[in-house]
Amino acid sequence: MTTSLVSLLDFAGTFAFAISGALVAVRHRLDLFGVLVLAFAAAAAGGILRDIALGATPPVALVDWRYAAVSIAAGLLTFFRHAQVERMRNPVQLFDAVGLGLFAVLGTSKALQAGLGPLGAIMLGILTGAVVLGVLFLIPVLIELRRSVKALTSVLKITEESLTPTLRE
Repeated sequence: MTTSLVSLLDFAGTFAFAISGALVAVRHRLDLFGVLVLAFAAAAAGGILRDIALGATPPVALVDWRYAAVSIAAGLLTFFRHAQVERMRNPVQLFDAVGLGLFAVLGTSKALQAGLGPLGAIMLGILTGAVVLGVLFLIPVLIELRRSVKALTSVLKITEESLTPTLRE
């Protein structure tokens, strides 16, 4: 596969999983910030784990701004047009299947290129797929624990902590 085709498929899978995460968030009446956070978490968690397992650090989803942009676009679409997205036939199952299929192919290819054998590549695919599904199943539990205001406070504190060493230099 060409690099541009692989990138296109990767972003399509990212968009699909972000839609799934955003739909769950909208169904639980999260605000826009919560929808965007869960869209990114659902879209990127498996790939981040895969990259860490393969020693490809920092994970590409945390370095390449396009992954966040695609997740934000999917989150915004779902937040503002959730009725249309919901009307699609079994939207969560559809987007999960599309995303899982795309990521399975791409993740296996990346694992094989990194030197894993076929069995290792399959097992890594199963593990990272399970993480994504786990994120989607845990979202309702996390939503009930705290709303987005608490998450925003955490993000601001993390941002402060990560910028403080840079500002001191």
